[in-house]
Parts: sequence; structure tokens; C-alpha cells
Amino acid sequence: MHNCANLRMATLGGLYAWEFVQEGRTLNVQVPGQLIFNTSAQLPTAALDGHALAYAPEDVIQPHVDAGRLVRVLQACSPTFPGYQLYYPSRRQSLPAFALVVEALKLRD
Repeated sequence: MHNCANLRMATLGGLYAWEFVQEGRTLNVQVPGQLIFNTSAQLPTAALDGHALAYAPEDVIQPHVDAGRLVRVLQACSPTFPGYQLYYPSRRQSLPAFALVVEALKLRD
């Protein structure tokens, strides 16, 4: 059995269940591990230091994979995430700061 780094969900109080997709079904798995973090920023460090397997967003891990510092496992059953979406009320007059945020996010596509 492998040691896994867990993430405590501050709003829910519990540990984040790792998500996998197998044969079209979504599986949420509570994994064993001695390391529990409050933010996802420490997850790559735990893996890089060899302390645990980490379940983290691809954009966080990919630079380490590209550099050969980490190896991706269970890729075949990793779910894909199309990205963030922004929902807001359609109003003719929005605050200038809000309009700037929306424009900045559009540029990241």
C-alpha cells in the first residue's frame, strides 16, 4: 500500500476523495496516508520529496513531469477537466472592476 498525501477540505471538514474514471464510471476514493494538508500547494512538494503519492491539478504537476522530477501514475483513469467557467448575471451595467476580471479571464483561453 502506498502513502498518499491528502487534502483537507476546509469548507467540508473532511478529506478530499481522489476522483477516477473507469469504464465510464466515476469513482471517488478515500486514500490512506500520513500526510494531510490544508492547501494543495504542498502536494507537489510531498511527492517531490518522496514522501507520498499526490493527487493534484495537472497544471501544477506538469512542469515537474516535463522536467523528469515526477512520473504520472494512473493516467488512464484520470478524469479530464475542461477548465474553469464563470457564471454571472447578465446586466447591462456591470462594475468596471468586474468587467476587467471578465476580460482578463477571456484572454487566458
